[in-house]
Amino acid sequence: MSGMNPVPVENKNGERKVKSIKYKSVTVLFADIQGFTKIVEHLNPEILIDELDQFFFKFDSIVESYGIEKIKTIGDAYMAAGGIPEMSRVHPIKMVLVAMEIHRYMFELRAAKEDKHQDYWELRIGIHTGPVIAGRVGRNKTSLDIWGDTVNIASRMESSGVPGEINITGATYLLVKDFFICEYRGKMPIKYKGEIDMYFVRGIVPELSVDGDMRTPNSRFRFKMQHIRFSDLEEAVLDRFEKELPKQIYYHNFKHTIDVVTQTEIIARGEGVSEEDQLLLKTAALLHDIGFILSYEDHETHSIELAREILPHFDYSDEQIEKIAELIGVTRPNAKPVNKLQEILKDADLDYLGRSDFIQLSDSLYRELIEQKGEMSELDWNKKQCDFLRTHIYYTETARKMRQTNKEKQLEKLKLLSGDVSEK
Repeated sequence: MSGMNPVPVENKNGERKVKSIKYKSVTVLFADIQGFTKIVEHLNPEILIDELDQFFFKFDSIVESYGIEKIKTIGDAYMAAGGIPEMSRVHPIKMVLVAMEIHRYMFELRAAKEDKHQDYWELRIGIHTGPVIAGRVGRNKTSLDIWGDTVNIASRMESSGVPGEINITGATYLLVKDFFICEYRGKMPIKYKGEIDMYFVRGIVPELSVDGDMRTPNSRFRFKMQHIRFSDLEEAVLDRFEKELPKQIYYHNFKHTIDVVTQTEIIARGEGVSEEDQLLLKTAALLHDIGFILSYEDHETHSIELAREILPHFDYSDEQIEKIAELIGVTRPNAKPVNKLQEILKDADLDYLGRSDFIQLSDSLYRELIEQKGEMSELDWNKKQCDFLRTHIYYTETARKMRQTNKEKQLEKLKLLSGDVSEK
């Protein structure tokens, strides 16, 4: 899934110029060596450069592992941004994890230096979340850069911080407070912005960390973050539906997908499914018809292929992806569910059979089939639907309670439309 990466465009004179993009929410990190000017005065230049290179190389690897964008280094200052070029709702959380890992690395170096009775380096880190302007600068070798008040405020958080601490603004705190323990430390006056709240990050919420160590995210942390990430996935998938789905797909469209996701969640809660399995179900529901953007025939196979392509970008594990692929597979017309999760998705996909607007939805499906598979009379279609409703069963108790009675009413309406006078 591609992000909004600023790209060169040609102006009316044929000159290439980079178009800037405004991002509504980006988390910016500044890291700076404490007392760097004094260190420079008595340290050999070659050793100085080697040590800075060592720091920044490690910072780069940490930043990259979290999908954060390194912006640049200026002397002893390091700048990174999350939420660009690919937009995400979890960039503040990931940026705090980046900051914690950078500090952990610096603490390890400090311990090694102290053992040898050598001078050590200390780092201040400041973080702020807000809107930025992004663009690529440079004539030949361009690099991504960002501008705006958010950048300036992040820099102020760093300069007003304390060595060894992560200083975040109130704006970032509100986005990460469910994941991290933070300590309020007062307000900082910012020109033209008034006073901004500041917090020190003390660590991960104990129950979201391995053995309560407040340092290492556990499975609950990752799952909690995935639930937020699902909104990013939903936005990206529905955007592809709007842009890439053929206009002749009248039923298996954007609206049907939203309906199935909603109904999946309702049935899953009614059946007492765990939150972890609810996420798998919602994801499978979201992607079960995405294959229609590639082909009408055997679209489920294409949906599974696209799921395997898309989901790694949204932090799904290989194990989760395989379970989601199996769930999508059960939406094939003749597939029989073999477990509770498959039963839930099967019922959600055919929820429309017991809805009050069934006849209208059935007409949309009829129009779609005519476009894709050729002629069929409306009478034949209604008879086919009658036969389908007679043999169809809802697998879950929740779906039966919600839809069975109304499904039977819809069957009676279809009988009248098709001239079917057979017994119920």
